[in-house]
Amino acid sequence: MTASIYPPADRAWLDVDLDALRHNVRQLRAHAGVPLVVMVKADAYGVGAVTVSRALGVPFDGSPATAEAPWGLGIATLDEAAALRDAGCRARILCLTPILPTELARALLLGVRPALHRAADIAAWAALGQPHGGRPYHLAIDTGMARAGVRWDQTDTLRESVRAHPPEGVFTHFHSADDDLDSRDEQDARFVDALLALGDALPAAILRHSDNSAGIASRTRQSPGALARPGIAVYGGMFSIPLGLQQVVHLRARVVDLREVAIGETVSYGATWTAARPSRIATISAGYGDGYRRHLSNRGEVLLGGLHCPVVGRVTMDMVMVDVTNVPCAIGDVATLLGTDGTATLSTEHVAEVAGLSPYELLVGLALRVPSRAISSSPE
Repeated sequence: MTASIYPPADRAWLDVDLDALRHNVRQLRAHAGVPLVVMVKADAYGVGAVTVSRALGVPFDGSPATAEAPWGLGIATLDEAAALRDAGCRARILCLTPILPTELARALLLGVRPALHRAADIAAWAALGQPHGGRPYHLAIDTGMARAGVRWDQTDTLRESVRAHPPEGVFTHFHSADDDLDSRDEQDARFVDALLALGDALPAAILRHSDNSAGIASRTRQSPGALARPGIAVYGGMFSIPLGLQQVVHLRARVVDLREVAIGETVSYGATWTAARPSRIATISAGYGDGYRRHLSNRGEVLLGGLHCPVVGRVTMDMVMVDVTNVPCAIGDVATLLGTDGTATLSTEHVAEVAGLSPYELLVGLALRVPSRAISSSPE
């Protein structure tokens, strides 16, 4: 017998708020002032790339793009593109990370726009596209990230390659736009210099793009160029207050045990928490095996009935214990470890800060074991 005959797990799960997701994309589009390439790499930061893509209205088999659909989707690996194509996604897909020369044929088969920055790769990609006049690609320029792309002060070495095989787009990536505007402005200037060095080798209608989530949030005016590429902000992971974003992901788990702990007794591995008063402890059925990080031991909190309950003792692989001495609850109640319960919210930014993590790490880790459930009050 297959596992599909059994009922779904009720132990722990992710609620993915599609209304909040669409709200965030509208906010980002309005702030950027240009069409978006929405990043859905790493399974949409653990949220679910196919679910996210469908919710945003990009074309799928049997359904055209909606009026609010983004220009395209951003990925990091060709396997991510394959998963989208297998699900029927017909959107533009842009791979922002370099791929190996041996992967170019697969990129073409998948209809992926690769990021290229070596003359040999540009020529090989153009040859694969013949006799159809080539296929779109985007030229990657490194303006200080030192990770991928041709250096901003060496773009003249690609002038003839670009002239012979013009790209659809050209882009760079910021390293610190969220906390260092001087570095963003320096990278902006380097990008302009790089484009000037390429001169008329670039098509007049080329799609220029540079702003990631941090770039969008840091601008007082719209994003420069023709596109912007938000990632973490789409999922409410950063810049929620300045951009008016909403919480998308909500990690829920059940109360599976309740016990009384006397003064002086300890809780969890290593006995790192000792009761200073007679205490009532609830055991929640999620732990670091579900992405609720061990760093939150004795530091985090969960919501029960909209009330804050501190984590006590070490977070274990499958369970976490919280102090509910003054909070009414029963076995089977739903705890919120991340997200909103009533009027209270434990935001991704807040929980990540308490854990000493980046919001990126926190979100991606939530996909370890728990199933996702899409919720929406709007017709799709």
